[in-house]
Amino acid sequence: MTVELVNSMGGDDSIIRAMLVSTQGAEALEAQATEGRINFLMKNRHGTPFEHGAMTFFIEAPIFVFREFHRHRVGWSYNEVSGRYRQLDPTFYVPHSDRPLVQEGKPGAYEFVAGTGEQHYRTTSRLCRSYRAAYEEYEAMLEDGIAKEVARACLPVGTYTAMFATCNPRSLMHFLGLRTKHDLAKFPSYPQYEIAEVARGMEEYFATLFPLTYKSYCLNGRVAP
Repeated sequence: MTVELVNSMGGDDSIIRAMLVSTQGAEALEAQATEGRINFLMKNRHGTPFEHGAMTFFIEAPIFVFREFHRHRVGWSYNEVSGRYRQLDPTFYVPHSDRPLVQEGKPGAYEFVAGTGEQHYRTTSRLCRSYRAAYEEYEAMLEDGIAKEVARACLPVGTYTAMFATCNPRSLMHFLGLRTKHDLAKFPSYPQYEIAEVARGMEEYFATLFPLTYKSYCLNGRVAP
């Protein structure tokens, strides 16, 4: 899976200037961020100043990851590759050997364990066979002149797609709180392995672009303000 930062706007200073404009007016344009100011906002959950910034990511991942992504709507914008207008590439998701495969327990009280080498071999073999068969049928329909928007219906959710995703720091912090598992989290989350992998890539960029905000976010239990 791929996570690349395409562009960004603002930083910690932008957040503090948005905070201070209510009391300082134009003087806020010269304000600079400090740990104390950022932490005051984060601790007291004054959230709107954290919306004054933006990050645009290019992400390549399987369709089933994007289905979870699109649950996040407030503060997000998406534009994805369209299977209606272009032929989708024969690129499919196969779990790495370190991806836990076996679910033990019942909903609300379960965990994933590694599984055996044989289980991993059978899983990847079956996925590859099904992907190959599905894509052959997809190509056959296209060769018959069937519209792309119809032919794509046979492709599985393990098919890779790509999108641009734009968010502000506040919306990204909320996303990370749900889509990562972290020792500092006040409210533990148990995300799917694959979307957590994408989220960690986004988190690395966030930590670099908004270092004081990121530090305060972690110190305050990784709860979005």
